[in-house]
Amino acid sequence: MPGATLDHVVVDAKDRMDEAVRIYQSLGFQLTPRGYHTLGSINHLAIFGTNYLELLGFGEGSAARPELAGFPFGLNGLVFKTDDAEATFRHAQAAGVPVLPANAFSRPVELDGQTQDVRFRTTRVPSEASGIGRVYFCEHQTPELVWRPEWQAHPNGAQEIARVVVATHDASRQAALFANLFGKDAVIKRPDGTTELTMTGGAVVLAPVAETIGRLGAAAPDPAGREDFMAALAIRVVSAPAVARLLHGVSGLVVEPHRVTVPAGSAMNTTLLFEDAHAD
Repeated sequence: MPGATLDHVVVDAKDRMDEAVRIYQSLGFQLTPRGYHTLGSINHLAIFGTNYLELLGFGEGSAARPELAGFPFGLNGLVFKTDDAEATFRHAQAAGVPVLPANAFSRPVELDGQTQDVRFRTTRVPSEASGIGRVYFCEHQTPELVWRPEWQAHPNGAQEIARVVVATHDASRQAALFANLFGKDAVIKRPDGTTELTMTGGAVVLAPVAETIGRLGAAAPDPAGREDFMAALAIRVVSAPAVARLLHGVSGLVVEPHRVTVPAGSAMNTTLLFEDAHAD
């Protein structure tokens, strides 16, 4: 199986989608028009170079998906790319990883006055197996309807999700899962005590819960009953100082020379780290 490549992350907005849209637009993200999944959920996307951030929820005229019901507001979805969801399902089974059969769904999108269906197939690791939320693989059958230049320009200069920070009490659990999926060489134990899944263009960092919360300080998310959880996103931007100027009115903003931290309380319970190329 190919190495890990991030496809997207999911921030659960639940029944507060309108609020989530206002917040993320105020943080300088351009969002796609509202999408309506055949599964019953609704979404908006912030499309970057090769990956994206998804706001996922439900509202009037839509239904809550059962697998989403137990999660609080915030970052709960980590999604890897696959060219073939069925093949990934078989690989995971052979590797002894609990995984659910591939599932096909779609959502309509209007482009150039025509309605077309954006189509996907996914295979998912049950949340009780990952211990950190929803971990799954997404096969884009119509990627040209998702990664479009008119949706990839953001006022905050966002270019890519570079890192996902996971707070965990036992990194060996997630490390074993990732090693079984992507190979042992993809998982590295760092001298600072963190464990890293190397991805094309970025990483998933598994860090102790207490240290993660301590490092993020007042910017840390509320665990909201989660023992282990996805805590923060590092997003590569053109210029951290430009982000600082754009977001100067955000309460609790932390500005460093090459990094701007938006506290989780100002981003739907998700800490955002805007970093330029010179960040540590």
